[in-house]
Amino acid sequence: MYIKKLQLLNYRNYKQLDISFGKKVNVFMGDNAQGKTNILEAIYYCAFAKSHRTSRDKELINWEANRAYLSLLVGRERLDKNIDISIFKDGKKAIKINKVKVSKIGELFGNFNVVMFSPEDLKIIKSSPGVRRRFIDMELCQLSPKYYYNLVQYNKVLIERNLLLKNRKLDKEMLDIYDIQMTEFGHNIIMERLYYINKLNFYGEEIHNDISSGKEIIKFKYIGTVKELGDIKNNFYEALVKNRDKDIEKGITSIGPHRDDFTVLINEIDAKSFGSQGQQRSAVLTIKFSSLKIIREITSEYPVLLLDDVLSELDFSRKRYVLTSIKDIQTIITCTGIEDLTNYLDDSSKVFKVKDGEIL
Repeated sequence: MYIKKLQLLNYRNYKQLDISFGKKVNVFMGDNAQGKTNILEAIYYCAFAKSHRTSRDKELINWEANRAYLSLLVGRERLDKNIDISIFKDGKKAIKINKVKVSKIGELFGNFNVVMFSPEDLKIIKSSPGVRRRFIDMELCQLSPKYYYNLVQYNKVLIERNLLLKNRKLDKEMLDIYDIQMTEFGHNIIMERLYYINKLNFYGEEIHNDISSGKEIIKFKYIGTVKELGDIKNNFYEALVKNRDKDIEKGITSIGPHRDDFTVLINEIDAKSFGSQGQQRSAVLTIKFSSLKIIREITSEYPVLLLDDVLSELDFSRKRYVLTSIKDIQTIITCTGIEDLTNYLDDSSKVFKVKDGEIL
């Protein structure tokens, strides 16, 4: 899988852009605040119909325009995909895949797969459980339409259950119905998350061994509010019933995948609480390169790798690992200079100079 062409109209600081990519390494070089990350954001948006930087789509539209337009031509082994997205000031968006209008965002997922690595990804290790849930949800949504369906349905039932819990005239029969529905959708979500964590462990062990020169062992562990994972469906339902009084008192659902987390252990020590900055960076690097291999295993194609100004944050050994591991993957890199890249570029590489929203 690789990007052939990207077109932008009135997207961020790009009034008009039409650019073709090489199949291997593509470097966007320039000073800060010139628009390098906007290109990666636009590519990411074509995979998920959302930005990795903001939840307000109207911020993506050039301030002089009423709408933004993105078009991405993706080369695939079986059938190329042309993704067209229009973003409007009122927050609405229109998506087409190969000129056919998409009615649900879930139909976009999987047509174009991408893995992004940016300095902000340290939050996967350092921040709250919600950040880690969002990471694993986004990864699974682009791999499994079933997961996206279960996640959407679960969140709908969760909202309705919470509203019911806050109602003074509590309908316990309706609560029973919601608990059964939450159990069904939640069970499917947890099962797929456990599968993904197992894959992270499978690929992450070797990757992290290479990154740390054999000095560290990494493990990922799912932390569920449903404690017994042997029979998730029954145990989840029993936990919901057991916690009803507490949920009614607080007006919120305390058990379920919306409260779950996963932890990263390096040499059996929690990387969030006790890992050094270097170990945390290595853990994120392991997660991202494991994700590449997971997507490759499931889809038979590598996704596109986006590296947003991360090379300057890595030491020599980690940087070398990244640059020697991307030879079979289309990689799009943003940086302020290419001094560290020159030994890894060849005739198939493309280098672009970015200045004031223009590619020179």
